[in-house]
Order: sequence, then structure tokens, then C-alpha cells
Amino acid sequence: MEYVKTIVLLLIGFVLLVKCSDLFVDAVSSLANNFKVSKMMIALTVAAFGTCAPELAISFNSISSGSGNIALANVLGSNVVNILLIIGLAAFVNPIKVKDEVIKKELPILLLTTIMFALSIAFHYIFENNMNFILNRTDGLIFIFLFSAFIFYIVSVIKSKQGIFEYTKPKYNIWVSILITIVCCVVIVYSSDLVVDNAKTLAALLGVSEKLITMTVVVIGTSLPEMTMTIVASKKGEFDIALGNIIGTNIFNIGIVLGLPLLIYGGFASSSFNLIDIAAVVVAVVVFYLFARNDKVLSKLEGSIMILIFLMYYTYVFLA
Repeated sequence: MEYVKTIVLLLIGFVLLVKCSDLFVDAVSSLANNFKVSKMMIALTVAAFGTCAPELAISFNSISSGSGNIALANVLGSNVVNILLIIGLAAFVNPIKVKDEVIKKELPILLLTTIMFALSIAFHYIFENNMNFILNRTDGLIFIFLFSAFIFYIVSVIKSKQGIFEYTKPKYNIWVSILITIVCCVVIVYSSDLVVDNAKTLAALLGVSEKLITMTVVVIGTSLPEMTMTIVASKKGEFDIALGNIIGTNIFNIGIVLGLPLLIYGGFASSSFNLIDIAAVVVAVVVFYLFARNDKVLSKLEGSIMILIFLMYYTYVFLA
């Protein structure tokens, strides 16, 4: 009965997270449209940050409760899944055209942020002779600084191109958007408690690590909003939304989902990861960048290769 109760509560938490994240994106998108922001900027910010709401809530909850393994697996796993699985599937469904601006500006920012994330962890692991992965308040400050640079870039783009944006009618008016946003935030925080608590319980009941449960059940479950939005956008030919959503999400994951709790709570240690896990997140973004830069199209073949790399890494996760 304990298994059934835990799984049911975990599923309820997922449903609430996904549904409220969907409403949250619509509501905040409506607010953004009222301020007349382009599709790419909405994808890089509102859509990306909105679909990160579950990860942010889970990260705060896990770090505050001393579960560093869940926090790190949440961010690392999400970034790998977002690129290799979600972008890979989207490209396989419909080849994605990549604009020059994305290759020259947005993808390099993602590449830099990811490499700095990997180096921060590797520094503690290698040079401090510590077999645990440790992240502290200084790392949090670095991640937030990188995120701030990303926001500065977005603001500069908005200011320079405000006059040529195509506007769309908001789904909700301002007051309805604000109400939905507040309610969804409350429910997302509550449902994240359900997910984290029951993920830990399930790991204990099954006798497996928190890393494995988080990298599979939690990460893939909370990535459903990104997956749905990106694949649908690709099928419709809305490539700016498909790419912007993932690029913004991954930068937000490192800068805020991990950086902000680190700054507030001071850091944590994680014993379930090694350099192969860190290499996986770097390989994912390097492959993404090289494929996009190659001929400015993410083809079906390249999408298939990304999915294959994802399957190889997750086979390692299961067997490790």
C-alpha cells in the first residue's frame, strides 16, 4: 500500500505541476504581449522561465531540506533532456531552421553558461580532492551573474528592435493574467513538495538512489511542458519558439533554478555524481551548437544522433 500511495501522490504532484505550468505560461505570455514583446523574446524569457517553474520549486524545496542530490540531478538532468531528447525529437519531427542571430549570440551564451557550470563543479571535485560534488554561495553568485548577462542581452535586443515586433492579441487581460499567475505559483510550490517528498520516499522503498529517481521520474516529468511546447512549435514551423524555449530554459536552470537557492541557502554537497555526468551536459550543448552552426538546420539525422547520445547517457545512469 505504501508503494501505491507514494506513486499516486507523485502522479498528483506531476499533474498539478504540468497543468499549472501550462496555465502559468499562458498567463505570463498574456502579460508580456500586453507589453508588446516578440515571439523570440517571449520564448527566451516568459515561456522558458514559465516552464522552469516546477524545476525552480523543486530546487528550492530540495536544497532547503538538505537533498543536494535531487537539486543537482534536477538541473543537470533537465538540461540534458531539454537538448538531447526534446530538441532531438523536435528536429526528427520537423527539421529546425536556425537563424544567424541564434548561432552568433544566444547559443554562445548558453555554451558559456553551461561550461562555467561544469567548471565550477569540476574545480571542487578535482582541485579540492573532494569526492563529493560541492556547490557554494560563490558558485551561486557566478551563475546569477551569467544569468544577469543573458537578461542584459535580452533587454538590449528589445530596445533595439522594439519597432519591428509583430504583436499578438493576449489570451487574457492584465488582471486575469495576474490572478492566474499568483494562483499557479502557489499550486506549483505545493505540488513541488509532493514531488520531492514522494520521490525521496519512492527511492527509499525501491532501494535506489535519489539521483536515479530524480533523473528519470522527476526530470522527465517536469520536462513535459518544455517537450510539448517545443515539439508542437517545431511541427508548426515556429522555430524561434522551439529553440528560444530550450535555450532560455537551460540558462534559467543554471542561473536561477540552481544559482538562487545556492545564494540563499549557502550551498550543498552531492555524492551521487561524477565527471561523466558533468561531461554529458557539456557534450549536449556542444553538439547542439555544432549541429546548428553546420548548415543552420537541425536535420532529422542530427536529431536522431542527439536522441542516440541521450539514450547512451541514460543507459549509463541506469547501470551506474
